[in-house]
Amino acid sequence: MDKKEFRRTLRKNMTDAERILWNVIRNRKLEGRKFRRQHSIDKYTVDFFCLQEKLIIELDGENHNNVGSEQYDYNRNEELKMVGYRVLRFKNEEIYLHLEEVLNEIRSNFITSP
Repeated sequence: MDKKEFRRTLRKNMTDAERILWNVIRNRKLEGRKFRRQHSIDKYTVDFFCLQEKLIIELDGENHNNVGSEQYDYNRNEELKMVGYRVLRFKNEEIYLHLEEVLNEIRSNFITSP
C-alpha cells in the first residue's frame, strides 16, 4: 500500500477520539488555523497537522501503552522536532473527558497570528 492509499485508509477508519477532535478543528474552526488529518511528513503519517504553526497533534490510544510504542513515539517526536515541528500528544481519554482543556493546550501552542 502506498502512502496516499494508507492515508486514505486512516481517514476512512478514524478512531472515535480522532473524529471528535477533527470535528472541532476542521474547516478553520479553531482560531482560524487550517489543520490536515493523516498528513505525511517525511516517512511519517501524523494524525493532525497545521502548516501555519508547524504543529503536529497526535492522539494515543491503548496501542501506545507499551515500551516498544513509547520508544517509537519518542524517537519519532525527536526526529520531527529536529526538522522544526512541534508535537503535542494527547491520550484518547483526554479527548473524551477533557476536550476543552485539550483545545486550550493546542491554542496555547499557537505562535502566529491567524
